[in-house]
Amino acid sequence: MERIITAELVKWKETEKNRLPLLLYGARQVGKTYALTHFGRDYFKNTIYVNFERMPVIAEFFNGDLSPERILHFLEEYFSEKIVPGQTLLIFDEIQACERALTSLKYFAEEAPEYHVAGAGSLLGVAINRGNYSFPVGKVVMKTMYPLRFDEFLTALGKSHLVSIIREHYETMDEMPTQTHNELLDLLRRYFFIGGMPAVVQKYIDENSLVNLPELQSMILNAYTADMAKYSTPGECTKIQGAFRSLPSQLAKDNKKFQYKLIRKGATAGLFGESISRLVMSGVALECDKVTRGEVPLAVTQNLSSFKLYMSDVGLLSAASGIMPENIVRQNLSDIYRGMLAENYAAQTLCCNGHKLYYWTSDSPAAEVDFLLQKEGAVVPVEVKYDVNVHAKSLKHFTKMYHPKQVVRLSSRNFGMDEQGMCSVPLYAAFCL
Repeated sequence: MERIITAELVKWKETEKNRLPLLLYGARQVGKTYALTHFGRDYFKNTIYVNFERMPVIAEFFNGDLSPERILHFLEEYFSEKIVPGQTLLIFDEIQACERALTSLKYFAEEAPEYHVAGAGSLLGVAINRGNYSFPVGKVVMKTMYPLRFDEFLTALGKSHLVSIIREHYETMDEMPTQTHNELLDLLRRYFFIGGMPAVVQKYIDENSLVNLPELQSMILNAYTADMAKYSTPGECTKIQGAFRSLPSQLAKDNKKFQYKLIRKGATAGLFGESISRLVMSGVALECDKVTRGEVPLAVTQNLSSFKLYMSDVGLLSAASGIMPENIVRQNLSDIYRGMLAENYAAQTLCCNGHKLYYWTSDSPAAEVDFLLQKEGAVVPVEVKYDVNVHAKSLKHFTKMYHPKQVVRLSSRNFGMDEQGMCSVPLYAAFCL
């Protein structure tokens, strides 16, 4: 599968001056190992792959001196391969399982910048925050990898020509031909169910069927909950799993602000705040913070006590919610579930595009804008609706207060621009934002 992260990896490879080791974050099974190993295959003469969970002998070696010369000499002998600057990619996978390997990146940055060293880990964010790690601050390039975006999904299905068509119409805001528009909406509905986890997408491609996907998605969800036992006590693990399992209920309501009472009776921020942080650090949940003003910089007015949590993959949200293939094929989902999936899809797409997630509300009159993007020194409000018949009262109220230069409505409507300057962008084109 072609992944958009590859372009960033190539840019990192070609950095000639002051190149730093790379750390690739992301939830389990989003394709980090696949992306790095195929990057090594396609852009380097050879690749040395170390998995610190599976190779305890190598992990033990890092308890000694961390000079790059010593490490490189050992790895050459262990793998019987030469490690040549500019020609070899050195991958440290599941690097959070070896604290000293993470620390060694500092010395590669300072003493051996000519070598290409990339680390990856599924619970990297959690391990760094929970362990006594000497994290190489300022000595690594950090990238985050997400599930397949909708354009990557189309490419995987052999429909890359549709990606080009979407981009062309986004640039011009000209209407998409009706037949193509409807085809893309149908593919998007399937994506809402399949999601972007590479194994699930591959299974759909191999079988050309939705029927057996929920079983695989359940296995991934179970793996996530099993991972939560790492770096936590049994009591903490129970709270993290409770918060995670509450996400479908949190999103299947009109007001999607996270409510602790939906985890269990008597739940509070004091009891579950750390659990929420763990979900976000592990990459399985995406946090969207409330802001009180629609002006740059958005971070200054964020209200940390009010936030929304989305799942990192819309397909896993479908599975966790009990949505079945027939619900997608027959299009018999209720408005609340369709809206839930559309908003989660938009959140993960915007995160993948590098946006920090914010939302805005007003008490008088009551209004809410789903997402505010800080882009090129300006705020862009984004409203998300699943249907064609949409109302834009909240967007109009926001526009009246803050006069943004660009206003975006994501929905099932075709491309277009109204007289107030509101951009109508089909949901399938969210990756263009």
